[in-house]
Amino acid sequence: MTYRHDHEFSISPQQLWDVIGEFDQFEAWWPWLEEFRLEGESLETGTVLHGVIAPPVPYRMRIQIELTKCEPAQRIEALIHGDLEGEASVQLGTRAIGSSVEVAWTVEMMQRPMRMADRIAHPFLRWGHDRVVELTLAGFRQRLGSLD
Repeated sequence: MTYRHDHEFSISPQQLWDVIGEFDQFEAWWPWLEEFRLEGESLETGTVLHGVIAPPVPYRMRIQIELTKCEPAQRIEALIHGDLEGEASVQLGTRAIGSSVEVAWTVEMMQRPMRMADRIAHPFLRWGHDRVVELTLAGFRQRLGSLD
């Protein structure tokens, strides 16, 4: 599954970076995230995030996200392992008013039943993916509402 999209926010890249680093709030922002834990202290190269993705479809995926490159208030690159394998990036930029964020990932489902389901019901799995993305943005924007 591949995703690439630009999002705009009315706060600075530094403010966004600070909020992204609020790891202790992730499960509160995102109802699809369970069993979240962190190996590391902050947004820095080498930090590993562990969790379970529970989308609104009947499956769960256990993943680890290894931050391979972190440039404060600019960029995050990561490798994804577990029930999903792939890579992801977040690129922050400055706009006349606020910030732009380009989010991108390419992942492959590793669970055999999910790979088979994707062949048969790709639109349904894409729908589940897109709902997780929508919930992620809604939770993040709700948190940012106090900063605007």
